[in-house]
Amino acid sequence: MSDSSIRPSSLINTVYGASLRRLGGWISIADLIVLMAELDVDGPAVRSAISRLKKRGILEPERRGANGYRLSPAVHPVFDEGDRRIFGSLEPADLADGWVMAVFSVPESERSHRYQLRTRLTWLGFGNITSGVWLAPGRLLDDARATLDRLGLSEYVHLFASQYVAFSDLRTSVSSWWDFPAIQAQYAAFTDTYGPVAARLTTQSDIDAGEAFRHYVPMLTQWRRLPYLDPGLPKELLPEDWNAVAARQVFQQLHAVLAEPSLRHVQTVTGLRAESVTE
Repeated sequence: MSDSSIRPSSLINTVYGASLRRLGGWISIADLIVLMAELDVDGPAVRSAISRLKKRGILEPERRGANGYRLSPAVHPVFDEGDRRIFGSLEPADLADGWVMAVFSVPESERSHRYQLRTRLTWLGFGNITSGVWLAPGRLLDDARATLDRLGLSEYVHLFASQYVAFSDLRTSVSSWWDFPAIQAQYAAFTDTYGPVAARLTTQSDIDAGEAFRHYVPMLTQWRRLPYLDPGLPKELLPEDWNAVAARQVFQQLHAVLAEPSLRHVQTVTGLRAESVTE
């Protein structure tokens, strides 16, 4: 069942991203309320969350015989980028591949952009070296460039591909640029919550589709923050007790056994078919 600390709008985002994109990108509000009730989210909370997602430009109202909402075409690239981060390679970066450095200076009159830049760079996995100087593994360059451009922030930022040359011990410095304890706390919370679920479900030969949905959506919602907060630093620079590996294994196990039956459950509830995808 759903973790009560997860916002309904985040769960709805996951339902769209994991299932509805494969089924045409649209769902009736009535069917969405049925699905969300299985995650302990009531109708008024669903409608309130939908309203917020509509205001943010994520969902658009559309009637297809019934009132419903579809993903805005503008957010399709955002979900595609999320797929690459969430389901792509989970291996640590190679130290030899270098770094991407973001340097920005925002006038005081536009300080809201400064806050937005800090928030977005953190979300992309950048660590903060000093005021206006941020660093991430080089493989994040394309994501950073695309995201900053999409958000209209590119005019404030210089991006550099770089190598670390001298003078401090890089492992020691990196531990001050990223909040390792906070990242590890989130990995530990994920493993504590879903490790027992993985141990039980991965031994079952037949998982009920409804049960799969009730586990998969909250699990994926909790997990999908982590590949952003954790930039995948080279293993040479990580603490020896780094707990990401165990958490990633739990995620991969649960994704392997829950994703498809969860999708089938959404199809059963909604009557939507994968063949109806037109976008």
